[in-house]
Amino acid sequence: MTRFNQLGKLMVVMGILFVLGAGFALYKIQEGYDSLQAFSAAQNVVLKYNEQGQLLDRGKPEVAQKIMRLLTEDWGYPVVESELDPNDPLVNTASEYMYQMAVIGYHVLHGNHEVVLTEDQEYKGKVYPAGSYEVPVNGRYWTGFDRMHPLDGKVREMAWSGVAHGLIAELGVGTVTASTLQLGLAVAALTAGLGGSLILLGAGLQWASCSVEFAPKTRASKPRVFKADGSSALAV
Repeated sequence: MTRFNQLGKLMVVMGILFVLGAGFALYKIQEGYDSLQAFSAAQNVVLKYNEQGQLLDRGKPEVAQKIMRLLTEDWGYPVVESELDPNDPLVNTASEYMYQMAVIGYHVLHGNHEVVLTEDQEYKGKVYPAGSYEVPVNGRYWTGFDRMHPLDGKVREMAWSGVAHGLIAELGVGTVTASTLQLGLAVAALTAGLGGSLILLGAGLQWASCSVEFAPKTRASKPRVFKADGSSALAV
């Protein structure tokens, strides 16, 4: 019983350490959330919603739906609907950062750009006379263009400019930061739960060992001796 009591005390101490560690982790996570909120507020990027709470892009909910399909179907991102809050349009959650990234990507992928050739150019047996050309991106990413093509090579640089890449990279940092903070919050909660369980089990072991130690002792019954004639008597 003494060993069980000591084991219980050890488990309580370990549980307290786990709880303290979880508390410190929560403190640092809150600092991270505060920093992310300040970062988002400084940029002041907000999403647009209509009165029904539907996302809008350039005033049109149908365009926002196409952007959402790009995000969820083409990019396979698991959007958390609760993170898209019309009452808090500031982009400061993982889903909002990813949606804003999809907004930029959608308009780049579906844009048109004017390319002006100052002289005739030939490429792979085809001549492109000097003049102005309206060239669609046609859903192509950076690697989907032929950079040697007299038209595509220029459109690639115009569509996927350094600004577009920089904005997407910046939004990606926000997404990773928000997701990391959520993961840290889950780990802290598990750590606190483990610490609480250890404290409960340790206290239970101490209680059980004390109950056995102070329980009333019963007198052991004397064995009976059986005689040859079948009768029995208590042993002396």
